[in-house]
Amino acid sequence: MNQAEVSQRYDIPVSILQEYESWGLCDVVKIVMGEWQYDDQDIERLSTIMALHDLDFSHDEIESYMRLLLENKNGEAACINLLNNQRQKKLAAIHLEEKKLERIDYLRHIIKNSHEK
Repeated sequence: MNQAEVSQRYDIPVSILQEYESWGLCDVVKIVMGEWQYDDQDIERLSTIMALHDLDFSHDEIESYMRLLLENKNGEAACINLLNNQRQKKLAAIHLEEKKLERIDYLRHIIKNSHEK
């Protein structure tokens, strides 16, 4: 499949496909008649890339993750570290939002109590 076909079939933005192509993560040159040709392995990798985008990984973090993922066991350990770091960021953001909710509830409580008096 070419870029347009993959984009349409799997709903992957062309910008992400171009990003993937620029990284040159494949062992084999996959350009036929001037167009990159995607295979099942590419689709699997693109699925991971889309998941990382959804998790708010930066462009550089995604590229690093994908390069590490294709390495040996040491790469997998580094990927786990990247995921753990992202998880910690998400937890910190959740805790911050929980504190904000507590403040909202406190202000609601004050208003409610002032009307009851």
